Amino acid sequence: MPKKTIAQIDVKSKKVLIRVDFNVPIEDGVITDDRRIREALPTIKSVLDRGGRAILMSHLGRPEGKGFEKEFSLKIAADKLSQLLGKPVVFAGQDPVDAAAAAGVAGLKDGEVMLLENVRFNKGEKKGEAEYCAKLAAYGDAYCNDAFGTSHRAEGSMVGVPKAMTGKPRVMGFLVEKELKFLHAAIEKPAKPFIVVLGGAKVSDKMGCIENLLPKADTIIVGGAMAYTFLAALGKKIGTSKVETDRIADAKKIIDLAARSKCELLLPVDHVCSTQFSEDAGDIEVYDEHIKDGFMGLDIGPKTQTKYAMAIRKAKTIVWNGPMGVFEFLPFATGTQQVAKAIAEATKGGATSIVGGGDSAAAVEKFHLASAMSHVSTGGGASLEMLEGKKFESVELLDNA
Repeated sequence: MPKKTIAQIDVKSKKVLIRVDFNVPIEDGVITDDRRIREALPTIKSVLDRGGRAILMSHLGRPEGKGFEKEFSLKIAADKLSQLLGKPVVFAGQDPVDAAAAAGVAGLKDGEVMLLENVRFNKGEKKGEAEYCAKLAAYGDAYCNDAFGTSHRAEGSMVGVPKAMTGKPRVMGFLVEKELKFLHAAIEKPAKPFIVVLGGAKVSDKMGCIENLLPKADTIIVGGAMAYTFLAALGKKIGTSKVETDRIADAKKIIDLAARSKCELLLPVDHVCSTQFSEDAGDIEVYDEHIKDGFMGLDIGPKTQTKYAMAIRKAKTIVWNGPMGVFEFLPFATGTQQVAKAIAEATKGGATSIVGGGDSAAAVEKFHLASAMSHVSTGGGASLEMLEGKKFESVELLDNA
């Protein structure tokens, strides 16, 4: 059922409580990628430009709900948002529901914006405690979910707060609308050929996704460390490559399912290997079918890169979640880069490309190819759960259009 968006409600002189995802990477006191903040701007501006008052909630990192921790403070995000909006952002208190935060909310005027302190500083967030959720809910005349990256989590600000605001407008922001549109279309009505590219460390993380997409996809391409569990299942020698021994039976099951279906399952045919998990230590060799003892696969090899790129260039819909190797290390970045380039070329040729968040999004940013994709998701875990076919309570409880 389609959900109402922020554009469909009157916000003039109303306090709109917006759950955003400002969980941005920070190094040495500097935000290294502000994409999640930039992606929230259309929803925030929609409220401010129409005379509303925007009260933003977010988490940052994984504090344990034991009160204020300076390293996880959202002050840095408030400063970045102020810079991007070109106007002041109110930021007060050391907890989202303390007296200073409540006073900040009460003092907001039409067209003004406030960012609350990290919701995970309060133990009520993770547990969805009723008293905490009621205090947050009391701040708003309307609720807006624009945090796709945490939409799969049933936490206080995602589920408890909108539940406590029954009877008030509860809508989705433009980012969540965009994410759901791309991912839903990819799953339900993909233009063919439909190719799914999966990588990353663990088969266990992608099992649900593979099982859900196998009947719909024309080709599933596998790379990253998870490929070695599949290759071990086929009896290949994988050296000291990472393998989930408890998932070999699952890998065999997927191989059998693919063989019986009309879906082609592509696995690496060669590998860039090293004796050490390191960027600048260890002996590096390329192996074909079998990897020598003492070597671990850290990237797909040149033959595999060519094979995967040729398959991708024929696609009309591409979903990518997970890198092909340890792309953070220069000697093992080529496989991921070549796959990203092939997806960009297919997109230029008319294909729809959807890049799952997390490491895949970081990779296309690193290779300066994000703008060449149809859509780069802001949520790794959330996009993966959508590809598994799961529904999100945080979205389901919003008002129907």
